[in-house]
Amino acid sequence: MIDISTPDQIALLEPVERFCRDELPALAAECEETGAPPSREWKKKFADLGVLGVNASEQFGGLGLKATDAVMVLERFATVSTAAAFPVFEALVGPVRIIEKFGTSELSQRIVPAVIAGDMVVAISMSEPGAGTALTDLTTRARIDGDDIVLNGTKRWCSGGGSADAYVVFCRLSDEPGARGIGAVLVEADTPGVSFGEPEKLMGWRGVPSADIHLDEVRIPRENLLIEAGGFSRLMGAFNLERCGNATMSLGLCAGALKQAEAYVQERKQFGKPLIDFQAVQLRLAEMAVKTDAARLLIHRATSSFGLDGFPENMPVLMAKCFANEAVRAVTGDGVQLMGGYGYAKEYGMEQRLRDAWGWGIAGGSIDIQKINISAALVGRRFDQRQ
Repeated sequence: MIDISTPDQIALLEPVERFCRDELPALAAECEETGAPPSREWKKKFADLGVLGVNASEQFGGLGLKATDAVMVLERFATVSTAAAFPVFEALVGPVRIIEKFGTSELSQRIVPAVIAGDMVVAISMSEPGAGTALTDLTTRARIDGDDIVLNGTKRWCSGGGSADAYVVFCRLSDEPGARGIGAVLVEADTPGVSFGEPEKLMGWRGVPSADIHLDEVRIPRENLLIEAGGFSRLMGAFNLERCGNATMSLGLCAGALKQAEAYVQERKQFGKPLIDFQAVQLRLAEMAVKTDAARLLIHRATSSFGLDGFPENMPVLMAKCFANEAVRAVTGDGVQLMGGYGYAKEYGMEQRLRDAWGWGIAGGSIDIQKINISAALVGRRFDQRQ
C-alpha cells in the first residue's frame, strides 16, 4: 500500500490496523462460517476503538473528522472481511449521515450517539420488487395522519434487512409522479406492522443479512420524517457518500487480495523457483497493484470533493465507484488465478474475496448505470431510459 497518510491520519490508523490484524480475522471466519453478522459484543469493541464515529459530529460523541479519514478506516476493515467491515460501513458512510444531516435535533440526538456507541445499527432501504435501478418507480407510500406517518409497502435488497435496528426508508410521500413524490423516513425495526421475509441466499456477503421488509400500516412519529416529498435530489446527494463507501469496500477487497497474492507468489515454488520469478506472474501482480492504488486515489479524490449539502460531488463519486467495482472483480480474479488450486479452495479465503467482490458492482447502482451517468455528465444532458 502506498502511504499517502498525514501524521494525524497515521495516528488514527495505527490502532485500527493493529486491531484488524490481531483480532478481526477471528470475526471474519465466524461470519463466513455461520452467516451471522458481528455480534453486539463485537460492535462494542468497534465502538471502544472509536471507529463508529470517525466523521460524526463531536456533539454526538464522534471524532468530527473528514470523509476521507472515514474511508481510510473503513478500508482497513474491508481488507480483512466484508462482513466484519459492514457495521463500520453503515456507521460511517451509510444512512446515519442522512439522519445526522436532515433529521430533527431530537431524532439525531437519539440515533447517532447510539450508533457510535455500538448499541444500534441503521440500514438503508431503497429498492423494491419493481424498483431497483428505476428507483423513482418505487410504490411504498407514506401518508401524514395527524402527528404520525403511516407506511405501506414492500422493500427489497436491503443489506441489513432483518438484522438492523432501524431503516432509512425511501418512500412516496405525495401523489406527485416520479422523483417529485419521493422522500425518506426512519422506521425502527420493532415498530408494529414491520415484518421481514426469509433471509436471502446470496453468492457472497455471508454475515451481511439481507431480506425483504414488509410495511403494513406502520405508524411512526412525524418527527421521523427525514426528507419531504420533492427532496429526492438531496437524498441522492447524501447517497453519494454511501457510494464512496461501496467503492471503499471494493478497495479493501482489492488490497486484501493483493497482499495475500504477493505473499503467496514469493513462498510458492514451481519448477524449482518461486512463482514471482516468472514474468507472467510479475505482470499480473503489477496490474493488481496499479488497479488497487488507482481505486484508492479516485476514492480519496471523491471524498475530498463537496457537492450537494456538503456531501461528495457526483462526478468524482461516479468515477470512483465505477472504477473500484470493476477493479475488484479483476483483482480478486487475478488473485484466484495466481494461487491456482489454493485460490479456488474455501480454506484459503481468496475465493471468498472473489464472491464478495461481485456484489459491490450491483449494490448502490450497477457499474453500467454509473457509466451512463458519467456520460450524461460529460455531455451535459440526461438520457431517458424509458424511451
